[in-house]
Amino acid sequence: MKKLLFIIPFVLFSCKKESTGTEMKSLDSAMIRQNAVTKADSVIKNDAGITDTITTKDIESPTEEKGNVLIKSVNGSHFPIVVQEEFTKDHDKLILKISNYSKPQLKAKILTNEKDFNIRFNQIKLPDGNLDGPFGRELTYDIPGKGEVWLIIGKNNMADGKITGAFSVKVE
Repeated sequence: MKKLLFIIPFVLFSCKKESTGTEMKSLDSAMIRQNAVTKADSVIKNDAGITDTITTKDIESPTEEKGNVLIKSVNGSHFPIVVQEEFTKDHDKLILKISNYSKPQLKAKILTNEKDFNIRFNQIKLPDGNLDGPFGRELTYDIPGKGEVWLIIGKNNMADGKITGAFSVKVE
Protein backbone atom coordinates (compact mmCIF):
# COMPACT_ATOMS: atom_id res chain seq x y z
CA MET A 1 0.00 0.00 0.00
CA LYS A 2 2.85 2.40 0.82
CA LYS A 3 4.44 1.71 -2.57
CA LEU A 4 1.19 2.58 -4.31
CA LEU A 5 0.98 5.93 -2.50
CA PHE A 6 4.51 6.70 -3.73
CA ILE A 7 3.89 5.62 -7.35
CA ILE A 8 0.55 7.42 -7.93
CA PRO A 9 1.90 11.00 -7.49
CA PHE A 10 4.90 10.13 -9.64
CA VAL A 11 2.65 8.85 -12.47
CA LEU A 12 0.33 11.86 -12.22
CA PHE A 13 3.27 14.29 -12.30
CA SER A 14 4.76 12.50 -15.32
CA CYS A 15 1.48 12.63 -17.22
CA LYS A 16 1.00 16.32 -16.56
CA LYS A 17 4.51 17.16 -17.73
CA GLU A 18 4.10 15.28 -21.04
CA SER A 19 0.74 16.85 -21.80
CA THR A 20 2.13 20.36 -21.21
CA GLY A 21 4.96 19.72 -23.69
CA THR A 22 2.54 18.37 -26.26
CA GLU A 23 0.23 21.34 -25.78
CA MET A 24 3.15 23.75 -26.22
CA LYS A 25 4.24 22.00 -29.45
CA SER A 26 0.67 22.20 -30.75
CA LEU A 27 0.43 25.84 -29.74
CA ASP A 28 3.77 26.65 -31.45
CA SER A 29 2.67 24.85 -34.63
CA ALA A 30 -0.66 26.65 -34.61
CA MET A 31 1.07 30.00 -34.13
CA ILE A 32 3.51 29.29 -36.99
CA ARG A 33 0.64 28.29 -39.28
CA GLN A 34 -1.38 31.35 -38.25
CA ASN A 35 1.59 33.65 -38.90
CA ALA A 36 2.14 32.09 -42.31
CA VAL A 37 -1.53 32.53 -43.20
CA THR A 38 -1.99 36.08 -41.89
CA LYS A 39 1.55 37.15 -42.88
CA ALA A 40 1.93 39.97 -40.38
CA ASP A 41 4.33 42.62 -41.65
CA SER A 42 6.58 42.45 -38.62
CA VAL A 43 6.83 41.60 -34.95
CA ILE A 44 8.74 43.33 -32.16
CA LYS A 45 9.57 42.50 -28.56
CA ASN A 46 9.30 45.18 -25.94
CA ASP A 47 11.49 45.44 -22.82
CA ALA A 48 9.19 43.11 -20.87
CA GLY A 49 9.73 40.36 -23.48
CA ILE A 50 6.13 40.59 -24.70
CA THR A 51 5.77 40.25 -28.45
CA ASP A 52 3.57 42.79 -30.24
CA THR A 53 2.60 42.90 -33.90
CA ILE A 54 3.47 46.01 -35.86
CA THR A 55 0.95 46.77 -38.55
CA THR A 56 1.83 48.18 -41.97
CA LYS A 57 1.04 51.72 -40.77
CA ASP A 58 3.81 51.38 -38.13
CA ILE A 59 6.41 50.69 -40.79
CA GLU A 60 7.73 53.74 -42.63
CA SER A 61 6.38 52.41 -45.91
CA PRO A 62 4.62 49.23 -47.02
CA THR A 63 6.57 46.73 -49.08
CA GLU A 64 7.32 48.19 -52.50
CA GLU A 65 7.83 45.98 -55.55
CA LYS A 66 10.19 47.06 -58.31
CA GLY A 67 10.46 44.14 -60.71
CA ASN A 68 11.97 41.28 -58.73
CA VAL A 69 13.09 43.56 -55.88
CA LEU A 70 10.98 43.94 -52.74
CA ILE A 71 11.80 47.02 -50.64
CA LYS A 72 10.69 47.29 -47.02
CA SER A 73 11.60 50.21 -44.76
CA VAL A 74 11.62 50.09 -40.96
CA ASN A 75 12.67 52.53 -38.27
CA GLY A 76 15.83 51.59 -36.34
CA SER A 77 14.17 52.45 -33.03
CA HIS A 78 11.76 49.45 -33.30
CA PHE A 79 14.34 46.78 -32.47
CA PRO A 80 14.53 43.85 -32.03
CA ILE A 81 12.22 43.14 -34.96
CA VAL A 82 11.19 40.18 -37.08
CA VAL A 83 10.11 40.99 -40.63
CA GLN A 84 8.19 38.34 -42.55
CA GLU A 85 8.36 38.17 -46.32
CA GLU A 86 7.89 35.74 -49.19
CA PHE A 87 9.73 35.22 -52.46
CA THR A 88 7.41 34.15 -55.26
CA LYS A 89 9.88 34.21 -58.19
CA ASP A 90 13.30 32.56 -58.59
CA HIS A 91 15.23 35.83 -58.77
CA ASP A 92 13.47 37.86 -56.05
CA LYS A 93 15.51 40.05 -53.71
CA LEU A 94 14.56 41.88 -50.53
CA ILE A 95 16.10 45.19 -49.54
CA LEU A 96 15.40 45.87 -45.87
CA LYS A 97 16.09 49.58 -45.30
CA ILE A 98 16.69 50.42 -41.66
CA SER A 99 16.54 54.17 -41.08
CA ASN A 100 17.95 55.95 -38.00
CA TYR A 101 20.14 53.00 -37.01
CA SER A 102 22.29 54.08 -34.05
CA LYS A 103 23.59 50.88 -32.42
CA PRO A 104 27.30 50.02 -32.76
CA GLN A 105 26.60 46.46 -33.92
CA LEU A 106 23.88 44.86 -36.04
CA LYS A 107 22.87 41.22 -35.64
CA ALA A 108 20.54 39.64 -38.17
CA LYS A 109 19.36 36.14 -38.96
CA ILE A 110 17.24 34.62 -41.73
CA LEU A 111 14.69 32.13 -40.41
CA THR A 112 12.84 29.62 -42.58
CA ASN A 113 11.00 26.35 -42.08
CA GLU A 114 12.31 24.84 -45.33
CA LYS A 115 15.60 22.95 -45.16
CA ASP A 116 16.59 23.43 -48.81
CA PHE A 117 15.76 27.16 -49.00
CA ASN A 118 18.62 28.85 -50.89
CA ILE A 119 18.70 32.31 -49.32
CA ARG A 120 21.35 34.50 -47.68
CA PHE A 121 22.42 38.04 -46.85
CA ASN A 122 23.96 39.10 -50.15
CA GLN A 123 25.18 42.52 -49.00
CA ILE A 124 25.00 45.15 -46.30
CA LYS A 125 25.03 48.85 -47.16
CA LEU A 126 26.45 50.98 -44.35
CA PRO A 127 25.48 54.57 -43.40
CA ASP A 128 28.64 55.86 -45.14
CA GLY A 129 27.58 54.20 -48.43
CA ASN A 130 30.11 51.34 -48.35
CA LEU A 131 28.91 47.84 -49.25
CA ASP A 132 30.14 44.53 -47.87
CA GLY A 133 29.22 40.91 -48.47
CA PRO A 134 28.27 38.22 -49.25
CA PHE A 135 27.35 36.56 -45.97
CA GLY A 136 25.41 33.48 -44.90
CA ARG A 137 22.06 33.28 -43.11
CA GLU A 138 23.48 34.92 -39.98
CA LEU A 139 25.18 38.28 -39.83
CA THR A 140 26.97 40.17 -37.06
CA TYR A 141 28.45 43.44 -38.26
CA ASP A 142 30.03 46.48 -36.58
CA ILE A 143 28.29 49.61 -37.86
CA PRO A 144 30.62 52.63 -38.17
CA GLY A 145 28.32 55.57 -37.49
CA LYS A 146 24.64 56.31 -37.45
CA GLY A 147 22.18 56.49 -40.32
CA GLU A 148 20.47 54.22 -42.83
CA VAL A 149 21.59 50.58 -43.12
CA TRP A 150 20.40 48.26 -45.89
CA LEU A 151 20.26 44.48 -45.69
CA ILE A 152 20.07 42.94 -49.17
CA ILE A 153 18.71 39.38 -49.10
CA GLY A 154 18.48 37.02 -52.04
CA LYS A 155 19.56 33.82 -53.71
CA ASN A 156 22.99 32.32 -53.10
CA ASN A 157 24.31 31.82 -56.65
CA MET A 158 26.99 29.43 -55.36
CA ALA A 159 24.47 26.90 -54.00
CA ASP A 160 21.42 24.92 -55.08
CA GLY A 161 18.01 24.78 -53.51
CA LYS A 162 14.55 26.27 -53.56
CA ILE A 163 14.37 30.09 -53.75
CA THR A 164 10.62 30.62 -53.45
CA GLY A 165 8.73 30.55 -50.17
CA ALA A 166 8.13 32.36 -46.90
CA PHE A 167 10.90 33.45 -44.54
CA SER A 168 11.56 35.85 -41.68
CA VAL A 169 14.45 38.20 -40.96
CA LYS A 170 15.23 38.83 -37.30
CA VAL A 171 17.25 42.00 -36.68
CA GLU A 172 18.67 43.14 -33.33
